[in-house]
Amino acid sequence: MAPEGYQRSGLQPYLDSLRQVPNATLLSVLLALLAVALTLLVWKLIQGRKSSQRTVLLVGLCDSGKTLLFVRLLTGTYRNTQTSITDSSAVYRVSNDKGSSVTLVDLPGHESLRLQFLERFKATARAIVFVVDSVAFQREVKDVAEFLYQVLTDCTVLKNTLPLLIACNKQDITMAKSAKLIQQQLEKELNTLRVTRSAAPSTLDGSTSSGTAQLGKKGKEFDFSQLPMKVELVECSARGSKAEEGSADIEDLEKWLARIA
Repeated sequence: MAPEGYQRSGLQPYLDSLRQVPNATLLSVLLALLAVALTLLVWKLIQGRKSSQRTVLLVGLCDSGKTLLFVRLLTGTYRNTQTSITDSSAVYRVSNDKGSSVTLVDLPGHESLRLQFLERFKATARAIVFVVDSVAFQREVKDVAEFLYQVLTDCTVLKNTLPLLIACNKQDITMAKSAKLIQQQLEKELNTLRVTRSAAPSTLDGSTSSGTAQLGKKGKEFDFSQLPMKVELVECSARGSKAEEGSADIEDLEKWLARIA
């Protein structure tokens, strides 16, 4: 062990140099270090939140083909499905270099259940796949837009800026509407809903419905680009052109899942 005097003499030049640093410079250094520490803390919090949000929700009306899409993604096989009154979940390994995986959750599409299940799973969601029946779309457009409006104005969905994919299913059928037409019709219906809702009487305390927010930019015709999250549309077919004898046409959906995982 070095003598006490030696230790003092070794540290003395360093202490003297610190005394010579102007107070303003020392304060700048400390502030810079504090900024770096805060940046690292925020980054760790964001990464922690992302790692806990590994769920991709499959939502949509009854008979839109959600459950068959769920089965096709997980097994690649065709299976006859039926309307469910509860959720189904399973781990899905995406096709990317990172070998990532997400938990797919198929939520019931029944009108009395879908918002209840969305409420249960939305906080842990990483993304949402909104499945549309492209064949029945023309007669269901108002119901589809109503449910999509509820999803897009949900405060948790907006706060977490959850990526949303509108999967235009059943494209193997001749009468299926294209993704472009579905987008145009949905934007038009959502704009109408926004106007109607904004004109509706507020609650007693002057607020709007609990847990919802304004859709898009006020004073402009609505389109999906106005939203804080990215909304994309793809055409797909869970059934495929040959049903149980062939494969599904879901490549664009699989690529999207690989990107957001």
